[in-house]
Amino acid sequence: MPRRIVQLLVGLFLYGAGCALTVEAGLGVDPWTVFAQGISLKTGIGIGWITNIVGFFVLLLWIPLRQKPGVGTIANILLVGTSMQIVIGLVPAVAGFGAQLAVLLGGIVLVAVASGLYIGARFGPGPRDGLMTGLNARLGWPIWVCRALVEISVLLVGWLLGGTVGIGTVLFAVLIGPLVHVALPLLDTRRTPAPAVERAI
Repeated sequence: MPRRIVQLLVGLFLYGAGCALTVEAGLGVDPWTVFAQGISLKTGIGIGWITNIVGFFVLLLWIPLRQKPGVGTIANILLVGTSMQIVIGLVPAVAGFGAQLAVLLGGIVLVAVASGLYIGARFGPGPRDGLMTGLNARLGWPIWVCRALVEISVLLVGWLLGGTVGIGTVLFAVLIGPLVHVALPLLDTRRTPAPAVERAI
């Protein structure tokens, strides 16, 4: 249990740090971060704090879907955005495409490792992934359909609000699955592959 708790907390902190690096790279971010970034630009509230707030409101959507949050779900809402906000405040501006690409790829790899740590601790899915599994359970739609509909929707809204969509968004979508697939077996506390739908954000 102590190892699982430490692994959970480290994984969540690193997840937020990885997302922060993708933001700082300025080449495009994942759909949920595009959404948070768009809201941040319109409200003036830091993107990390918006990430926490969005996580809370997504959790409220679990109620009609009859989903039950775990310790990891609550910790996700509290820590990922906080870590993201801290790291964004510490990382200097990145200039030049080569440096931007390096920071972007480093952020994606860090998110993948963090996902392996967080999911491998087995304390429950993140609020966004719980939304996907809840829709799947209630509506009977395949997980990929639920994920596609939700993530395309938040990506579009975030982009319309001014969030950054670009090559980073594409690279994140292409690379994160295979990288998490490698990280999970190495970091799973039960040494068995965790469901892909439990990816942290």
